[in-house]
Amino acid sequence: MAVRWLCSLFGKPFDGGKRMDHGSQQQQQQQQQQHPAMMRLYEVQREVQSLGPQVCTFSGLKNEREYRRLERELTRLLLEVDQVDTEGRADLQGARKRAAQEVEGLLRYLEENATHPSRLAIEELSREAQRLVEQGVVEPQRAGGTAEISDELVDAVQELILKLTQVKTGGRVPLRKARYRALTRLCAVQDVIEGRTRQQTLPLPLSEDTHAAVQKINQIMVQVSGARSQLVALLMGLSGRDSCAHLSRVLTELLVELDALDVSGNAAVRNYRKQVVEEINGLLKHLDLEGEGDDTRRYDLAQNDSIRQIEAVRGRVCQLRGEVLRHCGVGDLFRPKPELQSLLTHLDQVDTARNPCIREARRRAVLEVQAVITFLDLREALICRQPCQNEPQQHRAVWMVLGSLSDLQAQVLCFEGKRADKNYILLEELLTKQLLALDAVDPQGDEMTKVARKQAVKFAQNILSYLDMKTDEWEY
Repeated sequence: MAVRWLCSLFGKPFDGGKRMDHGSQQQQQQQQQQHPAMMRLYEVQREVQSLGPQVCTFSGLKNEREYRRLERELTRLLLEVDQVDTEGRADLQGARKRAAQEVEGLLRYLEENATHPSRLAIEELSREAQRLVEQGVVEPQRAGGTAEISDELVDAVQELILKLTQVKTGGRVPLRKARYRALTRLCAVQDVIEGRTRQQTLPLPLSEDTHAAVQKINQIMVQVSGARSQLVALLMGLSGRDSCAHLSRVLTELLVELDALDVSGNAAVRNYRKQVVEEINGLLKHLDLEGEGDDTRRYDLAQNDSIRQIEAVRGRVCQLRGEVLRHCGVGDLFRPKPELQSLLTHLDQVDTARNPCIREARRRAVLEVQAVITFLDLREALICRQPCQNEPQQHRAVWMVLGSLSDLQAQVLCFEGKRADKNYILLEELLTKQLLALDAVDPQGDEMTKVARKQAVKFAQNILSYLDMKTDEWEY
């Protein structure tokens, strides 16, 4: 991979020739270091070392100024390497070739990330979010009105967040940074507009006759409403005039004005002011996102404490699942349900910090635990089943399907492959056949059979969904 050799090239001097004894090697190195061509190649290598980390972490597109700067610098270095006169010497030719390969590799890596399908998908989702927010929030505010946040807008933003979490990055740092930056900004917008939705359901502000300070608080509330739309525009890149720093100063000044109001002796006004202060603080916490994803490593969720907890649970679930399947293979039933239930409790306590990627990672871990629990429950029910002599034929048919589903679920639990694999296609086909078999069962008015068939259908659909989840190549 490009990242591997990029990391390996930094700090490696040109060897310039073949292996030889220590004294001869030192003598040749001294001669090489004095040669103008080798000295120039060393200078190029130092510049490559300086540009390499910038290339490795650039997360933008080809039309951005930083991309053009990096491309221009690397092209200049490549031309300088081509102009180095090697005088026909093999050692200098080898060093020049390696220098050119390093520069070309950086250029290739830079272009690959800026034009990667996942990077373009992130950009398209970001533009779609811009269009939604501009129509639903920014334009009404610019027209002098007040943006009424609809449930449709909130749902649309949530759907875009989910789509962003599903964009594959392949572990590439630039792609992970781009996705993280888009997600954090859209999540912040979601938080702001949800706050606006909550505010729309609150009682109207206090009457100005209540207290002398109420008029001032009401005026500040109007300014806060405008600042909310302004913040959303900033986060989505829809404001060319303002900056996060300017808005931060405005909101801080409003806090100072609120703090200077004398509301002693009136609990209602004091609570009203407190609500406005909380509203402003809620907006201020999002104003540090201007450089988010550029100068932090929070995009690397593999280092996140919550993800580590989730991965530890998944590791333990994998061990328990293996034990369960091994015991089932010899006709025994291993029952680790208490531990599995405790793992669910632990996952429920994991702090997601409203990060959609961490939320999705936790959700998937929960499904993995639940898959083992439901498998154990069905196996236990099949073992304990004692059909009566006059059991309806259609009810017996449902139980036969459940027995087949239990065997198929065991195969799904231990399946480790991709959707193109033959085993996946076979499992999907067999599960679909069981659904068709259930569909063919006629309850003939028997209520117990209706309930059993409904549960069996849900069980089969859950197994299909779990198989689908295991093979969708999701990443956090």
